[in-house]
Amino acid sequence: MTRVALVTGGTRGIGAAIAKALAAEGHKVAATYAGNDEKAAAFTAETGIKTYKWNVADYAACTAGIAQIAEDLGPVDILVNNAGITRDAPFHKMTPEQWHECIDTNLNGVFNMTHNVWGSMRERKFGRIVTISSINGQKGQFAQANYAATKAGDIGFTKALAQEGARAGITVNVVAPGYINTEMMATIPEKVMNEVILPQIPVGRLGEPEEMARAVVFLASDDAGFVTGSTISANGGQYMS
Repeated sequence: MTRVALVTGGTRGIGAAIAKALAAEGHKVAATYAGNDEKAAAFTAETGIKTYKWNVADYAACTAGIAQIAEDLGPVDILVNNAGITRDAPFHKMTPEQWHECIDTNLNGVFNMTHNVWGSMRERKFGRIVTISSINGQKGQFAQANYAATKAGDIGFTKALAQEGARAGITVNVVAPGYINTEMMATIPEKVMNEVILPQIPVGRLGEPEEMARAVVFLASDDAGFVTGSTISANGGQYMS
């Protein structure tokens, strides 16, 4: 069945792979982005997926943006909370600004987006919410107290909300990627990659964005109606819990 899917941070990296995969399933997809107009325009030209610009940390912007998507495509059936940022620093050097910027996007942004589709999903007795967390929200990471806190918070949020949505036909789940082959990973020196990162991953390689997308496609499907409050740890065996 064709549904309306909204992917935040959906024009690059994992988000772009998710948006494309959902479109390939026949869904009507909208992708949000926060700043890079050139990348967004290129993404739309390549895929035909319409993009919308707003900051998920801004509740009012989320309200207006989701209303516009509902007008353009229909009410949102599938929400993928993918937008996220890092503001890394050892804790003794971390500024309040670095802390709050991370919280505002990665945790408050998930609330802002989900809160604005929740009522409509409850009325229609259907919804699929998938939030992209991280291996570092499960195990922690040096210099990422802010990021790890948000990603762990996303998992707790999901477990609580899954209990509220279950009787209304809404499932709420998490995909927690490990190290994925994106632009961010491409900046890591080859020596660090080969000697530090890859030896930690039992499968011996980085994950691919398309592998994360396939997990999301499953969770967004009718076939996943009995899966809720769950976390899919897609990390090549690097962390098991």
